[in-house]
Amino acid sequence: MALALAACDSGGGATSSGGGGGVVVVTPSPTPVAAFTDADAARLAKQASFGATPALVSQIQAAGVAGWLDQQFAASSSSYADIAATEVRRDFCVSGDTICTRAHFSRTPVAMRFYADAVTGADQLRQRVAFALGQMIVASEVEVNSAAGIAAFNQILLANAFGNFRDILAQVTLSGYMGDYLDMADSNRTAPSENYARELMQLFSMGPDQLNMDGTPALDSTGARIPNYGPDDIRGVARALTGWTYARLGGAATTDNNARDYSRAMIQVPARYDTTAKTFLGVTVPAGASQDASVAAVVDAAFNNASTAPNVARFLITHLVTPNPTPAYVGRVASVFANNGSGTRGDLRAVVRAILTDSEARAAPGAASGKVKEPILLMTSLARAIGFTTDGYVFTTRDINLGQPVMRAPSVFNFYPPDYPLPGSATLKSPASKLLNTSNVLRWHNFVYDWTVSGDASRSEYALDSGLPLSSLTQPNWGSWESLGADTDAMVSRIDLLLFARTLTQAQKDALKAAATPLTNADAAIQARRRAQMMLYVAASSPLFLVDR
Repeated sequence: MALALAACDSGGGATSSGGGGGVVVVTPSPTPVAAFTDADAARLAKQASFGATPALVSQIQAAGVAGWLDQQFAASSSSYADIAATEVRRDFCVSGDTICTRAHFSRTPVAMRFYADAVTGADQLRQRVAFALGQMIVASEVEVNSAAGIAAFNQILLANAFGNFRDILAQVTLSGYMGDYLDMADSNRTAPSENYARELMQLFSMGPDQLNMDGTPALDSTGARIPNYGPDDIRGVARALTGWTYARLGGAATTDNNARDYSRAMIQVPARYDTTAKTFLGVTVPAGASQDASVAAVVDAAFNNASTAPNVARFLITHLVTPNPTPAYVGRVASVFANNGSGTRGDLRAVVRAILTDSEARAAPGAASGKVKEPILLMTSLARAIGFTTDGYVFTTRDINLGQPVMRAPSVFNFYPPDYPLPGSATLKSPASKLLNTSNVLRWHNFVYDWTVSGDASRSEYALDSGLPLSSLTQPNWGSWESLGADTDAMVSRIDLLLFARTLTQAQKDALKAAATPLTNADAAIQARRRAQMMLYVAASSPLFLVDR
């Protein structure tokens, strides 16, 4: 039995001895499973939250990837529903009442809620997915300035972030807010608006060209791309979507444009509906079909188009993980969109799980991995790393200057195209790099300086009051950094974890310490804060922080 004992003592597999014959069978040990480290947890936090915090990293590491995702799928603390319930007539505010106008006719209340929940909310993944969906299915304050409408539209994305993509398309199609933004509201059979019809296909679902399941373009016999739709399809969809107008407040007449209720689904105006037969995307709606049947046919055609699965899969991968996924990665996620394993198409919970558990998301990052932070994530990631409590107002005063005011995209094409090329590369994509012009880079750098080196709790912008109900201002929690005292190694370790997922080299860690140690103060707490602020400034203004790998 000496061999058996030796095998056991050396950590080998199971052993057995045959009867009295001395025959020993040694079963090989299973391949060790790599430990799920705090660096792994921090990397997932970069992809699936608005920024890593010590508590979030600990939570992810304790639960593991699958366990934490389950927790997040069950979380739903954020909501815009209460703001959506505040719609008023367009002539509600008296002239010159800026607080009333801000409360009802701007993005401010909704954007404040977005930032407050992004910085401190528990349902981080739901919010990140809704944020991504809102950059694919765009409606903006630039065109329609109803706070309740903005809230109701974004509530659709938030509530359905882990639901079914078809439900999103159906609800967005009849949204009063979207109805104004892309002109489907009051579209008449005599002159149908084609705006929503076009963008539903081009941007919100299948995309302009046919795709293989792996996201690569389908080509015809000449090697040319194959369009998903043509002018006749656009006209057919537009005709199917005629005959809708805004719900009105207080039972007002449909001619009262001051009573438009952007927070509710549109209502039918049968006299404006095209009752004739319509053909689009290989589908025919028979003459005499109801308005609801026509809308359902449009939504189903877009949802079931073969290109929608890879287009949505690639878009969400781009916004959560990388704009440069392999075709195989896109294909794996698209197959889950097409069938979640139980015969259901469009299950976003299954899609998000597939994106974040895929080997390309969880493997050690390579040279082409990751993505450039967009300004909104720059702000929230820094705020969460420092430790903020906020009502969100200070973020709404900053995001315009940084080039990405949430819920105020310059057009239906968002702030940047998803296939924007990485400057200097012939193959790589980097959507957010479109915002990295000289002026914006300087503004981003100054922002980081303001909220770190100049970011004491007494900073005047933190005390800005929106004048709206439930305003609570903003406060950074430097106390957690002051508690580290003179232990600059602990500060560097926290920065390395939260901002870089443990990827700093020793030379980079030493450089952070070298920037901080000359700062001294007789007050130990002030000294610790000043050192933390300087290191956070150096770290968060670096290119390493601007790229999430």
